[in-house]
Amino acid sequence: MTMIGIDPHKATHTAVAIDRDEQVLDEFKLRASAAQAERLREWAQGFDKPEWAIESANGLGYLVAQQLVAAGETVFDVAPVLASRVRLMGTSRSQKNDPNDARSVAVAALRSDRLTRVRPENHDRVLRILAKRHRDMARLRNKHCTRLHALLLELEPAGIASEMTVTKANAVLDRVQVADEATRNRVMIAGELVDDIARLDTLLKASKKRTKTAVVASGTTVTNIKGVGPICAAIIIGFTGDVTRFPTKGHFASYNATAPVDASSGPSARQRLNPRGNRKLNHAIHIAAISQLRYPGEGREYYDRKIGEGKTSKEAIRALKRRISDRVYSHLIADHQRAATN
Repeated sequence: MTMIGIDPHKATHTAVAIDRDEQVLDEFKLRASAAQAERLREWAQGFDKPEWAIESANGLGYLVAQQLVAAGETVFDVAPVLASRVRLMGTSRSQKNDPNDARSVAVAALRSDRLTRVRPENHDRVLRILAKRHRDMARLRNKHCTRLHALLLELEPAGIASEMTVTKANAVLDRVQVADEATRNRVMIAGELVDDIARLDTLLKASKKRTKTAVVASGTTVTNIKGVGPICAAIIIGFTGDVTRFPTKGHFASYNATAPVDASSGPSARQRLNPRGNRKLNHAIHIAAISQLRYPGEGREYYDRKIGEGKTSKEAIRALKRRISDRVYSHLIADHQRAATN
C-alpha cells in the first residue's frame, strides 16, 4: 500500500508518496486546475494500492479531495495539527516546506487509526453551507449595529439603550436637529447603516426559513431537544458530519469541547475547561444550554441541582452543556441508524 500526502495551496498542490516504512517514493508538484485530479491519478498509477491523505480536506483541500473521491479514490482528511506534529517530531525533515509538509500529511495518515474518510457531498454539507452563510450575515449585522450605536451616541444622549432595531434607529434620527455639516453627515451615514441593517434583517429571515426547510428535509430529531432550533441543528449536523466516526458520546464531547481536559500533576488530580475542540459545535450547544436555563424544564432543574451541590454557575453550565452534548450524540446516532435501514 502507498500513502500519498497532499499539501494543498490556492495556486499549487504538492504530493508526496511514501511506503509503509515512511520512505519517500516520489514527489509531484502541480498547478491547481480543472485537470488536477486527473493529473494526480496519472502520476499515482505506478504505485501499489495508492490511498490519498489531504490536509484540510474540508478547507483549502476541499475541491481536490472531492474530485478524487468522485473518481473512486480513497481519501482521508488530515488535520493540520497532526501533520505539524509529525513534522516537528521528525529529525531529518523538520524544516517547513511543501514537500516536507506533504510527507508529514502522508505519515500522519499512515500511522493514525482515527482519520476521517472523505465522502461525497451530501445533505450534511448543505446544512454546513447554510449555517455558515447565516452566521456570516448575523456577524455583519452586529458590526453595523455597533457602528450605528456609536453614531447615535453622538446625536442623542444615551442613544438606544435596548436592542437595536430599524424602527428605534429611525425614531432617533427623526428627532435629530441638523444644525451643522458634521451632524448632517452623521445622520446621512446613520441612515445608510439603518438601510444595511434592514436589508440584512430581510436576508436573515429568508436564511432562517431556508435553513429550517433543509433541516426538516434531513429528517433529523435533534430539533426535539429543547433549545435546539433550525440554525443550531444545521450547525450541529453540518459540522459533525459522519457521526459514526465518534465511537462513544465521550469522543463526541471531546471533539465539541464540552468534555473537560485533564490538568493533573503528581498526586493532584484536577480538570480544567477545554479551550480546543470544534468551537462552532460548542457555540451551538452553548446556545441550547442558555435557552434551557431561561425557561422552567429539565435543563433548568439540572442546573439548579448542580448549584445546590456547590457548583459555581459556570461549572453548572458546563455540566449542562455536557449533558446536552450526550443527548445530541444519541439523537444523531439514532438518525443515522434510521437512515441506514430506510
